[in-house]
Amino acid sequence: MTLYAAIDLHSNNHYLCVIDGNDKRLFEGKFDNDANLTIQALKPFKRRLKAIAIESTFNWYWLADALMEAGFEAQLVNTAKVIQYEGLKRTDDKYDAFFLAHLMRLGILPTGYIYPVEQRGLRDLLRRRMRLVQDRTRYINSLNTQYQRQTGLHLSCNKINSKLFRLPVVGDLNVQLAMKANLNMSKALKVQIKLLEKSIMSQVKECSEFNLLKTTNGIGDVLAETILLETGDINRFNSPGNYASYCRCVDSCKSSNGKKKGVGNRKNGNKYLAWAFIEAANFAIRYNVKAKKFYECKKRKTNNVIALKALAHKLSRACYYIIKQGVPFDENKIFGRV
Repeated sequence: MTLYAAIDLHSNNHYLCVIDGNDKRLFEGKFDNDANLTIQALKPFKRRLKAIAIESTFNWYWLADALMEAGFEAQLVNTAKVIQYEGLKRTDDKYDAFFLAHLMRLGILPTGYIYPVEQRGLRDLLRRRMRLVQDRTRYINSLNTQYQRQTGLHLSCNKINSKLFRLPVVGDLNVQLAMKANLNMSKALKVQIKLLEKSIMSQVKECSEFNLLKTTNGIGDVLAETILLETGDINRFNSPGNYASYCRCVDSCKSSNGKKKGVGNRKNGNKYLAWAFIEAANFAIRYNVKAKKFYECKKRKTNNVIALKALAHKLSRACYYIIKQGVPFDENKIFGRV
């Protein structure tokens, strides 16, 4: 008889439950976050286990990797899509683990993608680069705000980023110290960002898909890196529509009898890809005549936000074929011939 296991993972411990085809609990227990303890507990059931479901928000890497290295099949639970159970007076970790194993037995457990460990570090490094850029922008904006508060004038970002920029003397010593702190932090972050960008580029520049993505008008180094690394294995998407949905380029809407009844979960998908394709759409309008024509036509019928999202949708479908088929960008295939 096939067995099913699930783990409810927390920051300092996890609860394991193993059930059979009749929902009988064969084993359950609470463990410290030590993969060896979990593997030893699962060994008696290894031959009959279908898989081990892991429910976690952020700290699942170590456990999933250790289980797969030990020969188990690990599945990452998509917590946003798990059917919520109601009518129970009390729930806890013990029942959560059992419920996940139960859903697996029924074949309705929603799961997510476990990114290959070999490329995971590079993808996360690119995400860290984005966060550092956002932090640096905040420090520059704060510096500009302080300057405007004291003088009523504006400092452009280009001027602040210039090597010749010197901090203007405004306000008292405390104001000067606060402005200097923001400037120094932005400079320090710039150094770190350059280091990360150099490392990332050295690892992707020889990748054929990376160079093919750059043939798309509006997609440069950073956007190509983001699209390539956040997509992962393109074969996990059955169609370009599935990929566009994962990129959050598809409208989320609930309707009945032609009437809108609400919206679905608009956050389902990858937020980094959503950002990348919106940025690509903004640049495509500037550098591709057909993209601009498509955008302007949509804008006249709807508004600029929906038109930009429609263009992002087009670009996401194009990138799906670029990665899957290994072909360069062809504007005629997505915008038609003039």
